[in-house]
Amino acid sequence: MASISPTGWTFLTSHARVLLCTAQDPDIRLREIGDRVGVTERAAHRIVGDLVDAGYLSRERCGRRNRYTINSSLSLPDPVARRQRVGDLLALLTEPAPAARRSSPSSDPPDASR
Repeated sequence: MASISPTGWTFLTSHARVLLCTAQDPDIRLREIGDRVGVTERAAHRIVGDLVDAGYLSRERCGRRNRYTINSSLSLPDPVARRQRVGDLLALLTEPAPAARRSSPSSDPPDASR
């Protein structure tokens, strides 16, 4: 299971973290979701069901596995952030970290030894 936050709480709900897992890997298994999010496989199944029922997520059977698709155009279900879309949140949370962007060759600082 996922490690517990040093503060004992997180900014993202389990539902948001499950959605993030499916955005990162549309073919992810419920067991893997549970491990990454820090919930049981049964809880992951319930959360995925909640997201499907609410229209945020759809699942398609591919052989013995599911493939998940996110409806990124839906508004966030939070009264404070209702103007934002699910896709906006996922784009923010899945974009490369600032350190990764800085390491690209085009953004390297000029060599000071010249």
